[in-house]
Amino acid sequence: MKHTLIILGWLLSAVACTKQDEWLDIKSNKSDITPSTLDNYQAILDYDIFMNDSYPGMPLVSADNYYLTYTNWLGISNYGKNVHVWAQEIYQGTITIGDWNNPYIMAGYANIVLEGLEKIRQTPQNRLDWENAKGSALFYRAYAFYNLISEFAKPYSAATAATDPGIPIRLTSDINQISVRASVKEGYDRITSDLKQAIDLLPVTGLYQTRPGKTAAEALLARVYLNMEDYSNAGSYADKALNRVNRLIDFNSLPLNAAKPFPTFPNNPEVIFYAANSILSINILNGLVDSNLLRSYAANDLRKSAFYTTNSSGTIFKGQYTGSSYPFGGLATNELYLIRAEASARAGNTASALQDLNSLLSKRWKTGTFVPYTANNAEAALILVLAERRKELPFTGTLRWEDLRRLNKDSRFAQTLTRVMNAQTYTLEPGDPRYVLPIPDNEIRLSGIAQNPR
Repeated sequence: MKHTLIILGWLLSAVACTKQDEWLDIKSNKSDITPSTLDNYQAILDYDIFMNDSYPGMPLVSADNYYLTYTNWLGISNYGKNVHVWAQEIYQGTITIGDWNNPYIMAGYANIVLEGLEKIRQTPQNRLDWENAKGSALFYRAYAFYNLISEFAKPYSAATAATDPGIPIRLTSDINQISVRASVKEGYDRITSDLKQAIDLLPVTGLYQTRPGKTAAEALLARVYLNMEDYSNAGSYADKALNRVNRLIDFNSLPLNAAKPFPTFPNNPEVIFYAANSILSINILNGLVDSNLLRSYAANDLRKSAFYTTNSSGTIFKGQYTGSSYPFGGLATNELYLIRAEASARAGNTASALQDLNSLLSKRWKTGTFVPYTANNAEAALILVLAERRKELPFTGTLRWEDLRRLNKDSRFAQTLTRVMNAQTYTLEPGDPRYVLPIPDNEIRLSGIAQNPR
C-alpha cells in the first residue's frame, strides 16, 4: 500500500481545473502543493483519471459473456492471459496492479478532502459547496471500497460476513497507517454508511455526469444492497433514484448500424454517473461474444444490433455507453429498472416486477413488435428478470462478474464457466475460490496481510 500512497502524495500536488477539459496542474513549487480552499478540494475530486476513468478491469476479463481466440489470447500480456483463464497465479511479478492501486488512490483523494474540509469553517456563503465536496468525497470513497471488496473479498453472506476477510479500509491519508484487512461486514458497513451520509449532503444531480448527486449515491446503494442480497433495500434505493431520474433511450431512435450507436459522453440520457473501466478491460474488444448470449436475443430485439457487430472473426461488442472504446463502469437508469424488478420478484410482487421489466423492454424492441412479458408467479418473473439483466448489461462494468458471484450461491442459477485454449480446457466452478482475485504480490510483501486462497 505504501508505494501506492507515495504516488498519491505526488499526484496531489495540484490546484484548480476546468472539469471537463483539463487535468489538474502539477505544481513544481513546494509552497503550491498543499490544498487549502474549497476550490482546491473540488479540483482534487475532479481528477478524472482516478475518479472516473480507472475502474476495475480484471472482472470484465474474467466474466463469461465473451471469449478470446487462441491467437488473440497469445497477443495480450501474460497478466491478461492469466486473468482470462482464471489461473492460480496471475501476476507473475507484475508490480503495478491497477485494479488494486487505483481504488486506493481514489479513496486517498477522498480522505484528503474529508480531512481538509474539517479545517474550513462553514458559512452561509460556502455551505452548498462545502456539503457538495464532503458528499462527493464520501461517494468516491464508497465507490472505491465497493470496487475493491467486489473483487478481492468473498461475496457477501450474512452468515459469514463478520468473519470473512475483506479489504483494508483506509480512512486517513496518512501513508504510515498499517494495512489491516477488515471483515467483509465491516467493509460493507463503511460503504453503506458513507453513501447514506453522501445522500444527505449532495445536490439532487451533479453539475456534470462525472460528479455525483443524490441520485448517483442512491443508485450505487441499490447496487451495493443487491450484492449483499438485501433485496428490500436494493429495491427501495432503486425506487428513490428512479423517482428522480427514469429516462430510457428508445433504441428505435439510434443509428443501429453505426460503429458507436450510443450518444457520446456527456449526452447519454440514461447515464446518472459517468465512469469507465481501466485499460485492462480493453482486452474484451478482441473477444467474440458468447454464442448462448447472442442466441438469447429475439429477432425484433434491437439490442442485438445496438450492442454487437460482426467482423471476419465473429461477433464483437460495440455498445459502450462511454461512446469510446472503454466499457462503461458507471451508473445508469437501465440497471436501476432491473434492480427494482428483481427486488419486486424476490418479494413476491410479480406485477411490479413485470411492470419495470416491460417498461425497459418496450424501449428496446422494434416499434410495434413488443408483446409485454407475462409470468404466472414471482419465480417465473425472477427468471425473466435475470435473463434480461444479462442481455441488457453484458459489458457494463463488473456487473456480470458480480452477478456470477452472487447467483452462484443459488443452485437454480449457478453456472460452470469454461474456456478452451489450444485444446486445453479451463473451468471455473460455482463457489470456486478463484472468484476472489488475489491481492497483488507486492502488497502482500509490503504489508504482510493474508493472501486470498486460490
